[in-house]
Amino acid sequence: MLTQQIFFNTFYALIGSLGFSIIFNIRGKHLIFASLGGGISWFCYEIGLALEQSSVVSMFMATCMVTVYSEILARRMKIPATIVIISSVIPLVPGGGMYYTMLESVNGNEVGFLKKLTITLFEAGAIAIGIVLVSSFARILKMQKR
Repeated sequence: MLTQQIFFNTFYALIGSLGFSIIFNIRGKHLIFASLGGGISWFCYEIGLALEQSSVVSMFMATCMVTVYSEILARRMKIPATIVIISSVIPLVPGGGMYYTMLESVNGNEVGFLKKLTITLFEAGAIAIGIVLVSSFARILKMQKR
């Protein structure tokens, strides 16, 4: 049952990334790979949650994996890595967390608001740190290769 749910959620993330890739005007075979990155990112996130990691750690691991995927793809296809990274990270963006944070704020629940705000900020930070960490490591490797 859990495997089937992970499969369907990964497929939905792939479709969502495909839609954002079209909006971002990504074309040709890059569209397919960018969408696939969205599926990979969500799959890694789900695996992290299935291994009973926190949502922050799962997002960090998923972001690192999809950034490695994007850097490899960028070298192979000779495109900027950001083309793939942006579309691939879309499923991980904590939009639900932002919504529930605002909902708690509007309802006047200060404790709930601070709790949701903290989790959402840590999740967004995990995404940013994962991208910066892996991209910096890829640049160092590229500079040493020259």
